[in-house]
Amino acid sequence: MEIEERKVEVLSLQLGMFVSRLDRPWTDTPFPLQGFRLQALSEIEQLRRYCQFVYIDLVKSTKRERTVLEKLGYGTVGSRSVPRIVNYLNETLTEDELPKARVAWENARQLASRFIDDVRTGKRLSADELGAAMEPIVASVIRSADAFFWLDTLRRREEYAYTHSVNCCALATTFGRHLGFPREVLIDLASGGMLMDIGKAALPETLFNHVGLLSAAQMTQVRTHIELGLKMLDESGIHNTEVSLMILHHHERHDGSGYPIGLSGTKIPLLGRMLGLVDTYDALSSERVHQKALARHDVLQTLYRERDRLFQGELIEQFSQCLGVYPTGSLVELSSGEVAVVMAQNPARRLYPRVTILTHPDKSIDAAFRQVDLWPLANAPDVHDRVHIVRAIPEGAYGIDTATLFL
Repeated sequence: MEIEERKVEVLSLQLGMFVSRLDRPWTDTPFPLQGFRLQALSEIEQLRRYCQFVYIDLVKSTKRERTVLEKLGYGTVGSRSVPRIVNYLNETLTEDELPKARVAWENARQLASRFIDDVRTGKRLSADELGAAMEPIVASVIRSADAFFWLDTLRRREEYAYTHSVNCCALATTFGRHLGFPREVLIDLASGGMLMDIGKAALPETLFNHVGLLSAAQMTQVRTHIELGLKMLDESGIHNTEVSLMILHHHERHDGSGYPIGLSGTKIPLLGRMLGLVDTYDALSSERVHQKALARHDVLQTLYRERDRLFQGELIEQFSQCLGVYPTGSLVELSSGEVAVVMAQNPARRLYPRVTILTHPDKSIDAAFRQVDLWPLANAPDVHDRVHIVRAIPEGAYGIDTATLFL
């Protein structure tokens, strides 16, 4: 069969094109002699270092829709090729996954607490313990995207330092699951979420319990937690390039206003961008010394207003799709006057999750704790029977403590 070729400037190459000839001998380059299809942005970047133009085989070349990872800029920096997207489906119901998620959560919480204590007493982190704790979390999140967040709702508030680590670990894993990353990347994301702030344990606790604005000197000291964390990883033998890059870049911001390097846009590795978004989301939705917790729904709205300034707009869109309009664990007020907590998402109808009713219309506790799917309820035959979410409300509204009700 005759080859139909076209000369293309390297700067105009696109994924899916089949490179059949170069502007120089194949033997002067590391590329295969038989030609190859461009499957990663890093391959185009490598071609730029050798060639000004190439010839593509129009018959073998395919035009295809870019994957979500390509649209987000995965592969524009770093050495990893864009992986094949994995389409995860929930394998278990949230309530059935809870016992396993509870064990994984408790192991991770103990590990986070132990790591912080180890840092404060000058001990090294354990790479083996990290891997042993991350595997069950990833396995649980793969089986059910909601169980960890429902479990977080049922827990009493504990020390922010390690609950934040576990929350970010689970959030980063769930976000990676939503984007279709393979299991090995989910483990990297879980590890990055667990360790991103470990360097803070080596700094004075007063810096993080401070009420009011920090001075310039204090802020400079806080920012050293990245360098300290990376040093701890190196000394502990945790040599994972992806995890190190996540820790290094999770405070970089889309507009270049972050630290420690001031990178912007897709120059920030995607996993680092994801971790920065997860970090901010959990911080804003958590009760801290200097800040009241915001409702999860309101946090997503806050982040959305910062699109293409602090965080990439497309990344925020994907994160919102991942968590749902009303994230699992959110308290919501219904049109019936009842208050409910979101139990699980309905991926096809995100305004209508599955919820557990907590109160009667007068806001007194309804001990029946009925679980209902809002989609059929919102579309009841009789318009007077229809119920939908009116608004998200913060934890503690109307005196409701979800953890007390369910523990």
